[in-house]
Amino acid sequence: MRTFAGEALILDVFDLHEKDRIVTLLTREHGKKKGVAAGARRKYSRFAGQLQPLARVQVRWFEKEGRDLVRIGEVELIRPAHKLQEDLEGILLAGYLAEHMVEFVQEDEAADLPFRLLDSTVDALLAGVDRDVAARYFEAWVLRLAGIFPPPRECPVCERPFSGPLKDRGAVLPPRDEALVCPDCAASALGGAVGALAAGLPVGPDAIDFLLRVGRESLPELARRPPTEAVLRRVEEVTAEVRRRFLGRELKSHGVMQKVMG
Repeated sequence: MRTFAGEALILDVFDLHEKDRIVTLLTREHGKKKGVAAGARRKYSRFAGQLQPLARVQVRWFEKEGRDLVRIGEVELIRPAHKLQEDLEGILLAGYLAEHMVEFVQEDEAADLPFRLLDSTVDALLAGVDRDVAARYFEAWVLRLAGIFPPPRECPVCERPFSGPLKDRGAVLPPRDEALVCPDCAASALGGAVGALAAGLPVGPDAIDFLLRVGRESLPELARRPPTEAVLRRVEEVTAEVRRRFLGRELKSHGVMQKVMG
């Protein structure tokens, strides 16, 4: 049996039998870890108050060869996150952020950048950053770190920049692709301008500008000059479509948010 210790972010907690809980962790050095917190449901458990979703903790766990679940030995709370989940919107958003990490981070692989992304996003949300801006920032960065949605600086087909003299044209997310292209290249591939607009998802220059700002600015900086509601909705559409194409399905939490929050 091997022993490990380090900082982690708690992604998910659910009950197991009458006394235990299953906990999913995001660690810097070892990626995702899922383990059993034995006795965590007991009234006077040593885990009492420590297993908060999205909390940052110091954790020690034990791994035994041939077992999928690790055994969680100790958890010490570093930064609580319960204030983020004091209302329904916050609860849903927390689950949404966590599910991205569950889907995009591998087990037993270093995950320093995803860890830093989630940790800094939670810090900003706890400090009062606009939740809508935070969610769009987080979505774009998750896809960027996965290597499937690079910053939209130039068309990957003709290599012309999206910004500059022709920036008012915006871009298009073509069907069955995960990269934005310029309207001219989209039209050429889809049988003219009418076909491109009908089949692809248009992305205006303001949305392009926001996606580029995501790569240059921190979340608090971005939130100080937020885009319009229309831009946020278009960015949400684009990142959701790219995510669906990559995963082959939608995140459950996204569907729940759409249904409950409208």
